[in-house]
Amino acid sequence: MPAFDLAVHAVSAFATAADAMRVATGHAPHGVTIAPERIAASFAGDRMFRRDGRPVAGFAELSGFFDVADGWIRTHANYPHHRARLTDIVDLPADCSRAEFARRVATLSGAEVEERAAAGEAIAVRVRTEQEWASSAAGVAAASGALVSVHARSDRSSHRATGTALQPLTGVRVLDLTRVIAGPVASRALALLGADVLRIDPPALPEIAWQHLENGQGKRTALLDLRDAGGLERFRTLLTRSDILLTGYRPGAVESLIGDAAGYRPGLIHGRVCAWGHRGPWAGRRGFDSIVQAASGIALVEGDGRPGALPAQILDHASGYLLASGVLDALARRHHDGGGHDVDVSLARTAAWLLAAPGRRAEPPVAAAPGPATVVTRDGITTARPPLPEFPDYPFPARAWGADTAEW
Repeated sequence: MPAFDLAVHAVSAFATAADAMRVATGHAPHGVTIAPERIAASFAGDRMFRRDGRPVAGFAELSGFFDVADGWIRTHANYPHHRARLTDIVDLPADCSRAEFARRVATLSGAEVEERAAAGEAIAVRVRTEQEWASSAAGVAAASGALVSVHARSDRSSHRATGTALQPLTGVRVLDLTRVIAGPVASRALALLGADVLRIDPPALPEIAWQHLENGQGKRTALLDLRDAGGLERFRTLLTRSDILLTGYRPGAVESLIGDAAGYRPGLIHGRVCAWGHRGPWAGRRGFDSIVQAASGIALVEGDGRPGALPAQILDHASGYLLASGVLDALARRHHDGGGHDVDVSLARTAAWLLAAPGRRAEPPVAAAPGPATVVTRDGITTARPPLPEFPDYPFPARAWGADTAEW
């Protein structure tokens, strides 16, 4: 599949939106320069990552493809709570082996595992063909609407960004409630342009350590429990002084905790990324890049008799840069009219773009690994450089998870 075309499209959209923000704040545009090797390394950040020279395993023991009675499923259990839910839906203990889990699901149909997962808040889908997905209600809904949806609201703000020619978001505050890959890629992209990004995580759900180091550059990181009255009040105080809010949960999940974000900060730009979009029967389900690939038909397109996968978490990374581009476009509009905006992307909509794109090859060329100039090593941590060639690195390496105070 033309996965690299998607990567270039997303990064180009981000670079173009960055220039629009520069122009809005009185600076000259930089123009868009495509650096293929830098883009490839950035999108394969998990494979480029090294800790003291050693690579990491991108997926946990119970994450992956499994045979079922009528085909295959794909599971995601990288986080302990997701693993516990996954084993629970098939009546196994959380510490079961991969072989035990495989034997159990082999007796079930893909649809049964999928429905059990949805009911039990676990993450597993039946592997489908692209035709099956496109003709399903969930697939039709996921493919509808714009790739990046930007909706203007009526609330207004008098705040105007100033910024610099290189970093037009200098002085812009971003409150980041995203995890895993897509959302953190978006907030990291905004940090690259000078934004003050404060990531907030729940104390009870630690981020995967290497993953935070790989995509947490340029951000401060603090812990707040939004289910606690004190934590929620502190968060709302932060929100009143924020320019951008990024969220990466199922539609309505964050809003059910914090209420109307724009009510606390008129003119707020609210960027949202989710797995399946805001419409259709799967809108409320959990999902990740690999899960969307499996359900949408990409896994079978990329496979050879058995399901396969794209060469990187491309849906995640592309969606992250697309979200950042939409947020920048909305911020540039706000610079002129003060208006607040909601910006939405979804992994499934990004997958639909890829499935519909021309340029498929029966035997895609084998891509060469990005060279050593595409990475940087600091204190034993090796990460990919930014995809934009004018930036040699992010503003600073990822800080220890939760190390900062939740304040502006």
